[in-house]
Amino acid sequence: MRPTIAKIYLENLRHNFKVIRSRIQPSAKMCVAIKADAYGHGAVQCAKVALECGADYFAVSIINEGIQLREAGIKVPILVLSLCSPDEMDDLVKHDLTPLVFDEEYITGIAVSCLRLGKKGFPVHLALDTGMGRIGCLPEEAAFYAKMIEDTKVLKLGGMCTHFSVGDSLDADDIEYSKQQFERFLFATEQVKKLGINPGIRHCANSALTLNNPEMHLDMCRPGIICYGYYPGDLTREYFEKKGEKFELKPVMALVSKVVAIRKFGIGHSISYGRTWTSSRETDIGVIPIGYDDGLFRRFNQTHEGGEGGSLKVAIAGHPYPVRGRICMDQCMVDLGKGSAVNRWDEAVIFGPDNSGALQSAEDIARATNTISYEVTCGISKRVPRVYID
Repeated sequence: MRPTIAKIYLENLRHNFKVIRSRIQPSAKMCVAIKADAYGHGAVQCAKVALECGADYFAVSIINEGIQLREAGIKVPILVLSLCSPDEMDDLVKHDLTPLVFDEEYITGIAVSCLRLGKKGFPVHLALDTGMGRIGCLPEEAAFYAKMIEDTKVLKLGGMCTHFSVGDSLDADDIEYSKQQFERFLFATEQVKKLGINPGIRHCANSALTLNNPEMHLDMCRPGIICYGYYPGDLTREYFEKKGEKFELKPVMALVSKVVAIRKFGIGHSISYGRTWTSSRETDIGVIPIGYDDGLFRRFNQTHEGGEGGSLKVAIAGHPYPVRGRICMDQCMVDLGKGSAVNRWDEAVIFGPDNSGALQSAEDIARATNTISYEVTCGISKRVPRVYID
């Protein structure tokens, strides 16, 4: 196997699901976001663990992600959060995937597929745009489209949902905005009820609201990044500890590789493309076969370029070693120092949970590069094998 792998710690995943389930109101279901290959962790394997831990629904982004779960034997309802094209609608119906709908063309297209395939009572969820500015009908249009769904005679309103744009923020204006979004959503569900139509499963709670706003759990929560061990936005471990709520999420993925070569260099030797770093002392340089095509992006080390200090460090035997020079497509170089105890084939851990030997998490890398942990884990490419540790 290639030296560069992503270790997936399934016990950490189980721990996170247990924590999440304890935060969700007892009457609410749990819909686990398994989209983007479970945020880079492996959709099928993570879905099976989620089922063990009480998941009721899954959420994916695209039709193929849902089909992958169905072909793996996953039978629970699967929501498709993004819109599919007309030529995908038959596949959506064939595999009993539940779409979000919000306009006449989309509702009609799925109804036609149901008629063609002999499906009746096919559930769809009505998406509401309460302030995200993405997909969804306006709250005042909800009753109209709910009736349109029921009038098709082949579709049924299985649920209503919305998404919050700043639910993970502690800014006062953002908190107020989220409250307004929630009120708009409740207004829409009430308008549907007034027509005598059951709104089905009402869901709006993402990771942040799942942890912090039990009044918004309604009938189902949709946890995402918290499943994989990272707190959302401003809602950090420290924030909850200040509230007197102590619970720990554990990162699930560790990105690791090995030192495949050690080069001994003297003063004045430059490293990698652009000659952005030149040694000012004798040192050993370790070569690690991981680069930006694996998801270790060049920008992860950009603040280091041109200086002695490294912004990105890898852990080898519990010690930090800075990456020197630009990260290449398939390799990067680390400064081991002169006469280090590092040996060829020693494991190098880029990020991961505490039990992986890592000295930093995906969140640490994200903060240092002005992004979010989601992008770091989702960015680990398919050519990096996932190895599941139980």
